[in-house]
Amino acid sequence: MDDELLELQKQFEFAQQAKSSIRLSERNVVELVQKLQELHIIDFDLLHTVSGKEYITPEQLRNEMVAEVNKLGRVSLIDLADATGVDLYHVEKQAQQVITDHPEMMLIQGEIMSESYWDSVAEETNERLQECSQIALTELAAQLNVGLELVASMLEPRLGTVVKGRLEGGQLYTPAYVARVSAMVRGAARGITVPTNLSALWSLLQQLLQEMDGTSGVAVDGSFFHSLFNGLVKECEVLGSLRAGIHWTPAVFAVAQKESVDSFFSQNSFVSYDVLHKLGIPQPIQFLQSRYPEGIPLVTTFVHPSMIEMLDAAIEDALERGSWSDSLSLLPPSFTPQDASKMLSLCQSVQSALKSNRAQIFGDFYVLSNSFMKDICEHLVKEMETLGVSGSSGSKMSGDSQVANEAKVGQDLSRPNESSETAIEGGAIKHADRGSKKKKGKSTVNAGANVSESASDIQEQTSTKSKRNQRRSKDTSSSQMSDLKGSRKESIKRKEDNLSSPSEDWIMQKIITLVPDFEEQCMDDPETILRPLANHLRPTIIASWMEKKKALFTENAERMKCLIDNLQKKLDECFLNMQLYEKALELFEDDQSTSVVLRRHLLRTVAAPMVDMLLHNLDEYNKLKNGLEVEKALNSEPVPLSSGDRTAISKGLPGALAKKALAVVEALEGKRVETFMDAFKEVAEESGLSLKKLDKKLERTLLHSYRKELTSEISAETDPVSLLAKIVSLLYIQIYHKALQAPGRAISVAISQLKDKLDESAFKILTDYQTATVTLLALLAAATGDEEDCTSDRILSKRELLESQMPTLKSLVLSTSQSS
Repeated sequence: MDDELLELQKQFEFAQQAKSSIRLSERNVVELVQKLQELHIIDFDLLHTVSGKEYITPEQLRNEMVAEVNKLGRVSLIDLADATGVDLYHVEKQAQQVITDHPEMMLIQGEIMSESYWDSVAEETNERLQECSQIALTELAAQLNVGLELVASMLEPRLGTVVKGRLEGGQLYTPAYVARVSAMVRGAARGITVPTNLSALWSLLQQLLQEMDGTSGVAVDGSFFHSLFNGLVKECEVLGSLRAGIHWTPAVFAVAQKESVDSFFSQNSFVSYDVLHKLGIPQPIQFLQSRYPEGIPLVTTFVHPSMIEMLDAAIEDALERGSWSDSLSLLPPSFTPQDASKMLSLCQSVQSALKSNRAQIFGDFYVLSNSFMKDICEHLVKEMETLGVSGSSGSKMSGDSQVANEAKVGQDLSRPNESSETAIEGGAIKHADRGSKKKKGKSTVNAGANVSESASDIQEQTSTKSKRNQRRSKDTSSSQMSDLKGSRKESIKRKEDNLSSPSEDWIMQKIITLVPDFEEQCMDDPETILRPLANHLRPTIIASWMEKKKALFTENAERMKCLIDNLQKKLDECFLNMQLYEKALELFEDDQSTSVVLRRHLLRTVAAPMVDMLLHNLDEYNKLKNGLEVEKALNSEPVPLSSGDRTAISKGLPGALAKKALAVVEALEGKRVETFMDAFKEVAEESGLSLKKLDKKLERTLLHSYRKELTSEISAETDPVSLLAKIVSLLYIQIYHKALQAPGRAISVAISQLKDKLDESAFKILTDYQTATVTLLALLAAATGDEEDCTSDRILSKRELLESQMPTLKSLVLSTSQSS
């Protein structure tokens, strides 16, 4: 075997030394290698070098790469491609295999690094750290031209061994420096006695370190302080609690908190959540429930059960007395309405009263007994009955009557006394007591107007209740018209809504009158109790009122029938007389001034009482129809009305009747009898009343009756002044067959119309008597009342003269009347 090997060596050496007769070019060699690879004689990979003159196997390339990394510790793939002469593509491809085969190496950002490289970096870093006490990882990363995370990951396993230091917040610190800063943190934390934000504390410590170390001081990050602080808390070197990572509450403060809360709660039996918030307790309900399991949490306050018992006893006493209670006023000022409402839900007496329907809760904290509310309802119903709130005196229950009564507020009820005219008021209708009756009528109407004004004031007060502190204007004369317009619009709106019941505002105002305490408590917001209470009581009041009205309807039905029958009878008589007197005006058509005087006198003496009678009866009928209680007048004769009274009553009538009644009142103030008669016919027709027309037969009957009445009155007359007017009226009946109604200032003209109808002697007697009468009246007007005055003697002598002529004057008509 050895001999054979020796023989082969010799042959190989000979072959090497022998000179080839055929030389191969590089191209031929490349083709030969390729052929060998095709024939699978070379069955492994071969890599070309960059020069193209050499082949290298992947294994050899990896070995050369590992050798280069071991030599330098850190080599980029580009440098490895240059060193091995192989294309970068193949170097990158083999780098993954090298990393896999050698775990101590790593490929980062196109560089292969070994663990020995990082060991040397760690040693250098440790030397620098010991010199300056602190190194920033960002600085190391910039020097090594690698990422910050890579530097941190390579240094962390070497801390405490190769690197003698502590890594916090991207900074490396020496143990001595860490101990120094830890002592500062411990001292600062122990000095805190109130809840503190640690971020502010770390800022102060950073400033302190910079001041201590000057320009060479180390810039310490807040996370470093926080890490040291967490360690101190964990080791119980600093006592307290940490919330949300930065809110520190020292143990001494927590103890003071609990003592303060315990002291307040034990003394007052309640504590507000705001107090706990001010003490720095973030969750007061949970805190209080954990310390006082028997306590009761409210909306803003935590209370002891004893407060519930106190409130329960006070309200139970109020309910037993049939009164009411403001639970909020029984509690401390810090309690809110929601707290009071929740406490009421925990009071046994309140809940039992609610279940048994003995009480009601209004405005969250007002407890009212049912007997108390029943008393209010009874008072209000009586108020409606006695003051006529429901219809006739400024009520909000009837739109039509509301308009009438509110109109009264704006009218001037005073009227000059018309009795200043001469007492010579001829005719069958007597007016001797006219002044006294008018005065009485005014007082009656004024009383009604005062009630209306008070009701209007109530309406205005309730509508502006939110502005209670503002004074109302006292200048009523300038504000009456605007108030009247506003009240009309409101009345029309109420009428359209078909409201026949007291409004909430009216009820609220009456409740304040009955219970003055409500006004003070509801000064700012009447919605707390007044409006809910009024809304609650309103159906009961309406039901009581409707029941009253129903009873009144039954009672008023018969009165309404009798009223209409009597009105029809009176109206027939009055209207026939008016037509009769109207015919006498035809005699004076040529004398316009006298005609105007006579027309006005007729409207004032005959038409006015007829209109007053009609308006009185229509107003009473309207009230009875609406179910209102109307007092029966002691005197059957209606009280004379002023112009303002007539307007007010007319506006209180329903619908179109009001407009036509106002037209009658307006015509009454004019001087055209025809206009008045047309307007009166329309209002009578609207009222459903019929008016008789004066025919020949009725005229003769009335004239005969009127003549007999005048004859009897003249026979019995003893007053010389009143006698003249009756004589003239009777003469007109005898001569013209007309019933004349003439005032004193028209007597002379009326006498002159008789000149051609009487003989000279009779006419002279009549004129002389009229002249003497005028003289007497003039003397009476000029009399001073002094007994020593000569005027009284002249009056006495003139009166005696007239009395002496009275038989002669009476004979002018009595003889004719008796003979006829």
